[in-house]
Amino acid sequence: MSAGGERLRARCRSGSGTPMHASKLYSELQPYGFWLVGTLIVGVVYYSLRRCQHATLADWGGKWRNRLAGLNRRFCQHYHCLQHDTLELPEKGGAVVVGNHVSGLDPMLMIAASPRPLRFLIAREEYDRWYLNWLFRLAGCIPVERESNPRSAFYAARRAIENGEVVALFPQGRILKRGETAVRLKRGAIALAKMTGVPLYSLRIDGVRGQGLTAAAALLPGKVRITAFHPIDTLTMDEHEILDRLSHRFGQGFVDPE
Repeated sequence: MSAGGERLRARCRSGSGTPMHASKLYSELQPYGFWLVGTLIVGVVYYSLRRCQHATLADWGGKWRNRLAGLNRRFCQHYHCLQHDTLELPEKGGAVVVGNHVSGLDPMLMIAASPRPLRFLIAREEYDRWYLNWLFRLAGCIPVERESNPRSAFYAARRAIENGEVVALFPQGRILKRGETAVRLKRGAIALAKMTGVPLYSLRIDGVRGQGLTAAAALLPGKVRITAFHPIDTLTMDEHEILDRLSHRFGQGFVDPE
């Protein structure tokens, strides 16, 4: 073997030479690699959100709101195979939308199917969760103080409707457990519609795989179908008739209201 080959073998045995230089080079370039990967991830997310801006059916009044709403719609369409009827809301003016409550995914599905932004009433303890509060604020959710002052949320919802916004509620009052089909309906949505003189729009959600679950329901892919019904003129029908109609539309038969 040549003298050059012997020297190369000696350097490899001693741990010096090329391996040592490669290791040093890797350690020096590692921070730049992390920075590059991070930049690429941010770029992909930003590009995806920009593409989602035009996917939303509703105009939420800002680029980032529309991007997030578009991302939500694509998520519901592709991951949960959402198909829905057209929710025939008026182009302008206040309205009340109600739906059955089978999971924590329901508001996302309703927002994805709505041609206008929806302002949901939400329990204060959920609204104040630090990792979701920014999103609830961005979506214009109205917190409900169920124990101390529930009427404040009712008045806030009334003002929103009178200002031409669309308020969404779940008359069942809570998420139905798996296998549970009927609960007493609450009157708040009907009272709001009657006091403000706006129609009551109702829909039914079917096909959610994570029925009875809250946040985990968003992680379980399903085949969701939203059925939209003709609006109810609350000024020409009494409360008992409206509750009866909503109960049948929610697929639970009639249950005496609270």
